[in-house]
Amino acid sequence: MRTIEDEIKQKAKSSGFDLVGITTAEPIDSAHLKHFKKWLAAGRNGKMAWLAKNIEKRFNPALLLPNAQSVICTALNYKSLTPSGKIASYALYQDYHNFIKQRLFELADFLKNQILKNLKFKICVDSAPLAERAIAERAGLGFIGKNHLLTNPQLGSFLLLGELITNLPLEPDNPLPSKDYCKDCSRCIDACPGGAISKNRFFDACKCISYLTIEHKGRIPKELKSKINSHLFGCDRCILACPYNKKAPACGNRDFKFFAERLNLLPEQILKFSQDDFNNLFADSPINRTGLRQLKRNALICAKNQNKI
Repeated sequence: MRTIEDEIKQKAKSSGFDLVGITTAEPIDSAHLKHFKKWLAAGRNGKMAWLAKNIEKRFNPALLLPNAQSVICTALNYKSLTPSGKIASYALYQDYHNFIKQRLFELADFLKNQILKNLKFKICVDSAPLAERAIAERAGLGFIGKNHLLTNPQLGSFLLLGELITNLPLEPDNPLPSKDYCKDCSRCIDACPGGAISKNRFFDACKCISYLTIEHKGRIPKELKSKINSHLFGCDRCILACPYNKKAPACGNRDFKFFAERLNLLPEQILKFSQDDFNNLFADSPINRTGLRQLKRNALICAKNQNKI
């Protein structure tokens, strides 16, 4: 006999999600909260001051929705067969925020029409204060690797996450069996250009190329400019080095639009961009949020690194 949980998962997967798991809205393991507070106290969050806000909400889904009972966690595989090397793979696709939100709203409509008419829910996609990797790990979607990304043994860590917090009581899934899935592997640590990943699993955003090229505003420290190399927006080095990603399949969702024209952008091209050029190329892209000025800053560093100017 099919359960409500089975129907939810079938609906989510028919909407295009590759992974679906269910967990309770109870607080996340206190060890995650303790580690996060220690990380913040060490200043490893760089200029991402918002991470120090709503800390209790971040680790307690029930504080984001009154009377919350369950969290439906989803993941979308975005692995590209042709990674750029200059632009993070997720930014080669359309903006995932809207794509995932739309499908989570469809799932909420399904729950309201088929299961619970007075359904209350909150959708979280990256921007909400929720420790999404920790909650997805508890829902059985994967484990958090040394690169600090949620990693599924079959699909790897090219995963975009989304959550639907709801007042609907559901049977939770079990997390993966507890073990060290990374073991003695240090490939992501060795591959990180800036040395942001340490062996003690402490991540320093201030040395991360993705942070520097996307989140960091203003000038980039001189000693880190050479580490950026040719990365215009983000960095996939730690992900590409992971053995789980070597065998993982590529994105199979044909509705998730891929923009091949973003693959081989040159710094010299971007430096000549007008605002209209930028808007036309990145209208439906996570790059849009970064803005032309910051992208040109990155392009100038890349061009100098490659002795193009």
